[in-house]
Amino acid sequence: MKLTKYSHSCVRFEQDGAVLVVDPGTFSEVEEALQGATAVLITHEHPDHIALDRVVAVLQADQGIELWAPQSAADAVVAALGEGSAERVHAVRGGEEFTAAGFPVRTYGGQHALIHPVIPMIANVGYLIGESVYHPGDSLIVPDGIGVQTLLVPVHAPWSKLSEVVDFVTSVRAARAYQIHDGLLNEAGLGMVEGQVTRLGAPYGTEFRHLDVRESVEV
Repeated sequence: MKLTKYSHSCVRFEQDGAVLVVDPGTFSEVEEALQGATAVLITHEHPDHIALDRVVAVLQADQGIELWAPQSAADAVVAALGEGSAERVHAVRGGEEFTAAGFPVRTYGGQHALIHPVIPMIANVGYLIGESVYHPGDSLIVPDGIGVQTLLVPVHAPWSKLSEVVDFVTSVRAARAYQIHDGLLNEAGLGMVEGQVTRLGAPYGTEFRHLDVRESVEV
């Protein structure tokens, strides 16, 4: 299975001609990432994880694309697409299993990480794709009952701090890890955070490596 990193939290999976994309948001190369896709997974409704107008435009142009998202995000997509779109837009919660574009998917969590007590909570769903790659969205929920092989790590956010990111990596103990949610960091900040994740994750068996935008790896 090929994984391609796009800007911020957007990643693309390809296998046997099938294409699945997670979180094509406003910081990302939405149209490029979605080219040829037949399935889209959205972790939550924030614009940096779903560029609603751009995603809807792609779905309108290609009626064969299906989308999975928490209820509020799914409702927004259906409202924008209009009549008849509900059949290919699926609301999901944590603890579910389904197949998207031929990829087996499991869901975890259900709640966005706390930003501040005065900011209302929204739903967030993490996705385990192909029984091996975990994309948590905007949460640090450790998936239970499975051994994650590849972890996508939200390295920086208004809702996180470095100690929490490191604890997440060392708790999941994936064999390999790559960064996501890096769109707000400059080069110096990214180097500092990734350096600590690399150093502190290694004793727990996790090899962290930075992926450039559009760089692909086999997972």
